[in-house]
Amino acid sequence: MDADPGVTDQLLAWRAGDLLAGERFFETVYESLRRMAHRQLGGERVDHTLDTNALVHEAFLRLVDQTRVEWNDRAHFFAIAAQAMRRILVDSARRVGAVRHGGGLRQVSLDDETAMIGRTETLLALDDALDRLARLDERLSRVVECRYFAGLTDEETATALGVTARTVQRDWVKARAWLSVELQGT
Repeated sequence: MDADPGVTDQLLAWRAGDLLAGERFFETVYESLRRMAHRQLGGERVDHTLDTNALVHEAFLRLVDQTRVEWNDRAHFFAIAAQAMRRILVDSARRVGAVRHGGGLRQVSLDDETAMIGRTETLLALDDALDRLARLDERLSRVVECRYFAGLTDEETATALGVTARTVQRDWVKARAWLSVELQGT
């Protein structure tokens, strides 16, 4: 995800109010955001109203609108971007009138880091489970967002969350185990 150290410099300059740096930053990270969006849209229904570009632009608009966010670095930005994309897709799924209260849901596997969210119902089940996990342990939920939704590495996730890569690895194992049990019950 854009390991160029200049990306963080552009982000920090943008945070400081340099709008030109913000434009350069967006141009620099655009392809990474597209890959992230493509990953999240990969298993969505064919008639989904959002395409990769629309999801990137909608997420970026939400990110730009978050004037209170103190961006630390590029990993932090990508973690928040993944969260924004997840929220957009969940909002879209809810608008479509997805199956409610667990009916017709299927099991989700988080063992494969390249797994795609397949259906609206699955996205809603995973979102609900992540919300429950966040109430129990916010960091475990954030690790899932960074690793699964954003596709960040252990090191990038550690940077975004301010912990060690080893802590991320342990949290990732715990979160997957918890979500596996939680989603099997749906």
